[in-house]
Amino acid sequence: MNPKKNRRPNRQNKLNKRKPSKNSRAVRRYTAGGVVFRHRDDAIDILMIQDLKGRWTIPKGHVEPGERIEQTVLREITEETGLSDLKLGEKLGKLHFFYRKEGELIFMTNYVFLVEALGDSEATIPGDSAGIVDTKWFPQEEALRMVEYRDTEKLFRLGLSKLGLAV
Repeated sequence: MNPKKNRRPNRQNKLNKRKPSKNSRAVRRYTAGGVVFRHRDDAIDILMIQDLKGRWTIPKGHVEPGERIEQTVLREITEETGLSDLKLGEKLGKLHFFYRKEGELIFMTNYVFLVEALGDSEATIPGDSAGIVDTKWFPQEEALRMVEYRDTEKLFRLGLSKLGLAV
């Protein structure tokens, strides 16, 4: 009998007997949000939200069942900032990341759009959504320095370049 032939089935049997734990498969979740900007005189401001960890980022939230991604973007920005006069621009891209919540592994895809705030954009209020501490407008240069997530910064830069601004 050939020893190589015997080893392979035994090894394969051991691998087949190992069952993956219930938490080993990631659950897919989807969010959508936007790089929100406004024109102020000859400048551009970027709206950011501050999370519970003190990090500044973009407004975003979970896509509800039956909701289009574009609807989620506008709904979440309104819920998280109080702004409702918004113009949806083009999709800048999507971000992917893993995280754990209550022992569950989650694979998140976040769709990000360029969104213009129209009308009276001064009065922003942090929504009562969990995890939002503050909302604030920043001049574009300061916003780029404030954002702490590298992939989000790349989308900020892409959005600003689409507005014809040097970054």
